[in-house]
Amino acid sequence: MVDDAVQTLRPATASPDIMARPAKPRSIWWRLHQWAGLQMSLFLAFVFITGTLAVFSYEMDWMARPAMWVAPTPVEERVSWGEVGEAAAAHAPDAVVLNVYGPLHPASAFDVVMSGPDGPFHVYVHPRTGEVTGTGPWPGFQRFLRNAHRHLMLPVQWGLSLVSLTAVFLAVSLVTSFWVYKKWWRGFFRLPQGRTARAFIGDLHRFGGLWSIWFVVLMVVTSLWYFVEQWGGAAPPPNPARPPEAAQSHALAEPQAAVPAATPGEAVDRAIARLLAEQPDYRVQQVYWPRAEDGLFQIQGASDRAILVRPRANVVWADPLTGSIEGAVDPAALSLHTRISEAADPLHFGTFGGYWTKTIWFVFGVILSALAVTGVVIYVLRLAKQDRAPARWVSGLVATWRAMGRIRWIALGLTLLPFILAPAVL
Repeated sequence: MVDDAVQTLRPATASPDIMARPAKPRSIWWRLHQWAGLQMSLFLAFVFITGTLAVFSYEMDWMARPAMWVAPTPVEERVSWGEVGEAAAAHAPDAVVLNVYGPLHPASAFDVVMSGPDGPFHVYVHPRTGEVTGTGPWPGFQRFLRNAHRHLMLPVQWGLSLVSLTAVFLAVSLVTSFWVYKKWWRGFFRLPQGRTARAFIGDLHRFGGLWSIWFVVLMVVTSLWYFVEQWGGAAPPPNPARPPEAAQSHALAEPQAAVPAATPGEAVDRAIARLLAEQPDYRVQQVYWPRAEDGLFQIQGASDRAILVRPRANVVWADPLTGSIEGAVDPAALSLHTRISEAADPLHFGTFGGYWTKTIWFVFGVILSALAVTGVVIYVLRLAKQDRAPARWVSGLVATWRAMGRIRWIALGLTLLPFILAPAVL
């Protein structure tokens, strides 16, 4: 399809000798590599770019919302989680506290998600003083990028499945590149130095591709795992609505004096104090306020008991009246199936090592996005070289657009869909 488009879109100014010259035959690996990178390049670039930006989406919201700015506050000088929840509840008495998220860095406020008559919104609380610094709307960079990258603003099962299938194109590009790039193992330390624009961009494309092999493999594996989860392969959730029987027998769930707390905030502070007394290494990251379906606090965070698990796999349940611990899950005791499931997000977004790993994932996400773009640029420049004509970007991009075939309309539609649906969904 691509070669036919090249022939039919060749400018009329090309000489008869050039027109008559047969095109150099390309291997099946080259054709597959071009097909995987070109046909859905627009959509692939969208998925890669939104995923890359999502790594620092919290920081983007922080920069855009002055209410989240605070003077750096060490963890040991922060007010309690209960005080934060009570401050938000007092600030918006007609709303309900849903979740309280801890600051991701010292210069950020606590983020309290509340549900009011007009829907969910954010209330920000100063970590040192416990005072409300302001509010923020539910939509933001973090919410848009998460929903756009994860499921295109569509119902999760269908949208996530479409996004996950981009892993097939990525896998084909990776496998075929080992045949397209002859003696590829020699290129790791061969810096881009092409004498022409096409040669330089080609060198850059290959150099970036080689160094991002590990990242591409990781994205392919985790994306396909998300697809498997959506279609019957999901593991049992590590944080069910109420603590399972096994969790209730945990040491943290020993009988405690049922002395009522004055407020829910006091109750959750009691629970956290007992949790930290039993597990000093536990780092509380978020607290879910009681819902009607469970009626318990869910304290979630991280500990040294297990790595590469989401906070929900380190969950502790607490009674909202007394602060007594009702159950806990030991992430080290989870089944292999659940451990694999819980590792998917930390590995996909690089959140497991703080800013060190997030920065590495962001850099390689930029490289992956650049591979999608430079692949198209190389194709445009190749058309110009075949025609022995100066590179004209407008005509070259038109030729490339047509060479994508009918699937280009699907790629364009999927790329535009999140922007169209966002006002109604967010």
